[in-house]
Parts: sequence; structure tokens; C-alpha cells
Amino acid sequence: MDLHELQTVSTVSKNFGISTRMLRYYEQIGLISSQRKENYSYRVYDEPAVRRLRQIIILRKLRIPVKQIKDLLSSQESAAAIDIFNQNIAELDGEISALSTIRNILLRFVGALETRANIGIKKEFDLFGDESVTSIISSLSLPKNYINTNTKEEFSTMQEKDLNDLNKADEKLHKLTDKDVRIIYLPPATVAASHYIGEDPGHHAAAILDKFVIESNLPEIKPDMREYGFNHPNPGCIEGSDLHGYEFWATIPDDMDVPEPLIKKQFPGGLYAAHMIPIGAFEEWEWLCEWAMNNDQYEPVWTTPEFMGGCLEEHLNYRNNVSKFVDGRYDNIQLDLLIPIKEKEIK
Repeated sequence: MDLHELQTVSTVSKNFGISTRMLRYYEQIGLISSQRKENYSYRVYDEPAVRRLRQIIILRKLRIPVKQIKDLLSSQESAAAIDIFNQNIAELDGEISALSTIRNILLRFVGALETRANIGIKKEFDLFGDESVTSIISSLSLPKNYINTNTKEEFSTMQEKDLNDLNKADEKLHKLTDKDVRIIYLPPATVAASHYIGEDPGHHAAAILDKFVIESNLPEIKPDMREYGFNHPNPGCIEGSDLHGYEFWATIPDDMDVPEPLIKKQFPGGLYAAHMIPIGAFEEWEWLCEWAMNNDQYEPVWTTPEFMGGCLEEHLNYRNNVSKFVDGRYDNIQLDLLIPIKEKEIK
């Protein structure tokens, strides 16, 4: 294939509106693959890879989980696709049913309160005194993906009839509310920093840090240890360059020495907006940034773009997970996306 028909990582990222980190994640789990051409410094995607990526994005917009997408695209059997789609339809049907019941209960509450207000009853009203209602509520079960999704918006998405309406609903879905974001303080800490620039920098930087953590018995020495990471440099921040690096930090005791190539640093800590994602849902960075830039009480405190503007990714439960890594660190991991913030001044 002619070199001009190939697309670089940054070009594909820009054309599809997804992050380079998401592309690398899809490569890591084997959904797509890139290649390196002779005498060409950047990794590139050929037409089949771009076409496959387009299919992945369509399926993600239909809320198909990444693991099911992998199974779906690796099989040529219609029966396999039908089974996957039916599983998701069944889950959506369950959410629709539960939401319909919840709506009816809320309407009943509203009706009872309005009736009391209209006839002038001021005595406190026990919403949960109606055993016929509370028995129904007790029988309700949470949808499987309730914790990680806003089901009300997801339900509105399912009601749309055509592609244009679906896109509009998708925009609404991809917004975080205050209940989706935690405001936390990260304490100052001494850290061991692992940094790598080049191909698959996250994997290389992680391997160096994990080796140190395990060999130094850090989880036992520092039971409250934490791990943070960030792009360094951030892809696209250097004009005309596809250069990409990643840096990991593990918090360590202040008096602990670290071997090369690790570097001992000081993390100043501070106030952050935090949003938890399962590994791979990096598109939610955009949602968190939008929340931070439009919040009434807080505003982001951006630093240099080369370091992700000061944003961090914290690997949750790293202390327990680090000893289990064998073939990479991309399964069943949760991350906190972290944006440095400050309270807005009251005018």
C-alpha cells in the first residue's frame, strides 16, 4: 500500500475524535493493529484497520461493551452477533421496565403530596408509610450497569427514532453531573517516577515501576501507597510531532532511595475533581473536562499541556493489583480521572 494511503496515530485520532490513548488501548487488547513502515518514524494504520476502528466506534455508540465487541468482530457467525445483541437488548429491557416502575412510584408520591397541599394538610407526610409502595420498591433491582451509567439519559437515548436524534441524545449522555464527580484532596507525597518515551510508553513505564514496587516490597512498607500516571509528553502538544511518552508515579516513604532509571520526586498534592472509569473508557476525559470548565463552584487549574495540563490518572487498588500483573495491566482495572481544580472566587 502506498505510504500516502496510510494514516498516523494523530491523524486517525483527529479524524475520529478519539484520544490516542484510546487507540493504544484498542491495540493493547487486540482490537486493532498498527504497523511501522520502513524509513518512516511513526506507526500508521492501513485501510482495514481504519475500517475496523469505524466499526468499533459504531458499536461503542450503541453501548456494546469492549469485551463483547472483541468477540463480535472476531467471529464470522451471525449467531454470535445475534446472541451479543440480544444480551444487550435484554439488559435494556430490564432498565426500561425498572425505570417505568420508578416513574410510576414517583408520580404516586407527587400526586399524594399535591393532594395534601391542595386541601391544606400541613402535618408531616411519611412518604414511605405506604406499605404497598415500599414493597414494590423493595422488589426493584438495580440494572447491572447502573453504577457506571446515567440510566435516565440512556433511556432517553433508546427512545430516539433516527440517527440525527440518536446523535443529539448521545451528546446529552456524554455529560457528567455533580453526582458523577467527586471533589477530593490528594495529599503531598514523595514518589518514585518511571518515564518512557517511544512506542507503547505506558507499557514500558509500567513494567519498570511494577518491578521496583514488587522487588522493594513497597506494598508492605507503605500500605497506603498510591499510583498515578499521565502523558509526558502529551500527544499532539508538540506541533508536527507524533512524540508520545508516559510517566508513572508510586508514592514511597520520604527516606526511601530509588534505583535508576527511576527518579525520586515530590508531588505537591492539591484539590482535584475525580471521576472513576473502567480501564478503556478514556473518552470520558472529555466529559470530565467539560464538567470542570462549566461548573458553578469550581474551575480547573491547568498547567503545561506537555504534562496533560496537570491532570492525572490514578490506578485504584494498585497495591493489591500490582502482584497480579502477568500479561499486562488492562483487565478489570478501575481508574480515577483527576483534574486539578480550585474554588471559584465569589464576586
